[in-house]
Amino acid sequence: MQNKITPFLWFNDNAEEAIDFYSSVFKNAKTLNVTRYGDGAPFSKGTLMSATFELEGQRFMVLNAGPHFKFNEAVSFFVNCTTQEEVDDLWGKLTADGGKPGRCGWLKDKFGLSWQIVPSILGELLADKDARKASNVSQAMLQMDKIDILALKQAYEK
Repeated sequence: MQNKITPFLWFNDNAEEAIDFYSSVFKNAKTLNVTRYGDGAPFSKGTLMSATFELEGQRFMVLNAGPHFKFNEAVSFFVNCTTQEEVDDLWGKLTADGGKPGRCGWLKDKFGLSWQIVPSILGELLADKDARKASNVSQAMLQMDKIDILALKQAYEK
């Protein structure tokens, strides 16, 4: 079934490398279709023009179209994680080879795309009816780059 709304990502000339990278990061990944430039195009014949792929059931489209636009933090992909191991794994892979860690679970991968790697428990703890506990969790999170579930739980229990 096709998604009603699909994120569309503009790359300069490395969309195929990005698909390969993201497919290595996420366990459930597949490329659905690829279109390549032909003769007379602004890129070499055979270069990926556009493609559709899926990561964990989320469909994405990519386009190699030159250096006219760059990614920024105004758009990010929120990844809901269930364990610290998943947070650690995704964080490590997405910050590898030139990615940059950010604050509060945010990072930029080597392509400049922003991600939020967040354990689901964070939302649960922040929504607690006890304002003191929720505030403690918030204050702990604000000190973190990669989210640490144990530290969040310790802050919650203070």
